[in-house]
Amino acid sequence: MPQMGESITEGTITKWLKNVGDTVARDEPIFEISTDKVDAEIPSPVAGTLTEIRVKEGATVTINTVVAVIGGGAAAPAKATPAAAPAPVAAAAPVASASVGETPRSSPLVRKIATDNNVDLTQVPGTGAGGRITKTDILGHLESPAAKPAAPAPVAAAPAAPAPTAKSAPAPVAYTPQSGELVPMSKMRSIIAKRMVESKQTSPHVHTVFKVDMTRIVKLREKEKNKYEQRNGVKLTYMPFITRAAVHALRIHPVVNAAVKGDAIQYNKNINIGIAVALDWGLIVPVIKQCEERNFLGVTRAIVDLADRARNKKLAPDEASGGTFTLTNSGIFGEQFGTPIINQPQAAILGIGGLNKEAEVITDKDGQDSIAIRWIQRFTLGFDHRIVDGADAGKFMTDFKNYLQNWNEDIG
Repeated sequence: MPQMGESITEGTITKWLKNVGDTVARDEPIFEISTDKVDAEIPSPVAGTLTEIRVKEGATVTINTVVAVIGGGAAAPAKATPAAAPAPVAAAAPVASASVGETPRSSPLVRKIATDNNVDLTQVPGTGAGGRITKTDILGHLESPAAKPAAPAPVAAAPAAPAPTAKSAPAPVAYTPQSGELVPMSKMRSIIAKRMVESKQTSPHVHTVFKVDMTRIVKLREKEKNKYEQRNGVKLTYMPFITRAAVHALRIHPVVNAAVKGDAIQYNKNINIGIAVALDWGLIVPVIKQCEERNFLGVTRAIVDLADRARNKKLAPDEASGGTFTLTNSGIFGEQFGTPIINQPQAAILGIGGLNKEAEVITDKDGQDSIAIRWIQRFTLGFDHRIVDGADAGKFMTDFKNYLQNWNEDIG
């Protein structure tokens, strides 16, 4: 288990993709790992035959631990003396994507549920990205009649004595509480749970919600999205607009981009924006480093690249650390706004609400009011009240709002 990042000290092997005796190509994924930063597929550093697995699935080991051994030949090991000593295999940084073979893609939790219920995952249709089997898929399969064993046919009872004419009242059926299924947390879920509790215990959270008129942005995107994709090879979404507005406001209000260090405030030189990505098996926050040096197109490409690699377990641990400010877009699920928890040790997080048409009172240049249909979106700033005051948060959000409502930046 090599050092996969400055802050990584251990990792959990969640799944072996190869068995002892299998032939392994160089850079072919051989197992999946979960750390406190990312879930990733780990490639083999050499080609050969997997001769020994030393660490079982579910085990957590520290860095520099040998987890497997790969021999030099392509065939399964025999009694003959090998030409060279087997090479120890440790977890390496993720490389380019490779197929997992015929095994359906799924999370450790899904595989645990399948094992506990004796379910063949090849019989479960996957609705996730790339055919991945989600928790909803496996639970739905278990609830379907086809997944349940047929009840035995009732056995005919022996002839009984004639029943009495008068019928007795049926005895009341006692209610038996059902405890439900107890499913262990995955490594990633347990880490998320720990981090959320730590954050609430560390930072006095305060939230402020601002309503932003996004009509100008919506019209610009509708006008330019097709040409933008043809010109640049990436889709034009709302996230780069929001990210650029956040960078603008963070430049003006550096305390929102800061962190508490003991009894001091660490003012970060760079603006490193973390963008939360929802996965079938949890949540991860890849980080766009030095956003202050990127233009609109650079931010757009970085968002698409990091999100795609996060969903395909191709992120390096360092790409999910070092953030100074976080964006989380829960509005895609239909909510108006949320109150997100700060990603420690940062001072603030911006929650992105749903984008909807609403009736708004508009005042023209002559002071006359009218009602118009506008595209409205709510944004919530969650901030650490130890160093960010309400006035700081209000000024930050005002500059963020004005940048979006009066957008004049070239999108490339």
